Amino acid sequence: MNFEQINLHLEAYKEHDQILDAAKYLIHSFDLEHENFAGFGFREELSPTSMLLTAEGELGGPQTVMIPRNLFDFDLNLVLNMVAHEMLHVRQKAPGQVVEDKNEREFQAYYEMLFHKVFPQVPEVSDFHKKFFGNKALEYYRRMGEGSDLQQKYAVEKTEVEQLINSLS
Repeated sequence: MNFEQINLHLEAYKEHDQILDAAKYLIHSFDLEHENFAGFGFREELSPTSMLLTAEGELGGPQTVMIPRNLFDFDLNLVLNMVAHEMLHVRQKAPGQVVEDKNEREFQAYYEMLFHKVFPQVPEVSDFHKKFFGNKALEYYRRMGEGSDLQQKYAVEKTEVEQLINSLS
């Protein structure tokens, strides 16, 4: 199924106020599903111009991805990247593969939004959003602690993020 057909299906779900079903359809269509995923739930909308998604649940336990009701009012490429970010958290918190450090989880997820190594089927976002996500990745990298083992572990990826940001400026 192509992107336009997927968008038409999402619009139909949205017209019938079936937002959770639309989100399930989206992760199925883009092969983002994972056995640690417990489903979607609603969270409060931030505003008509911004959105926040979260993966909620104990580390090592099933994760519920909380989405705003207005999720599908945004650009589909952006929505897909935001959902993929949370679905990466679902994997990071799965039994047997828990990434303990929040800064590491967030760095990995923002890195994924830029380079799509785990989810290559997810489309790219605008340069504006790439810069934003790149800067968020660098922020979490800084929070790992100057010269820490975690920073050393992700030094190559940090350089990739910096190069991408610089190429967009």
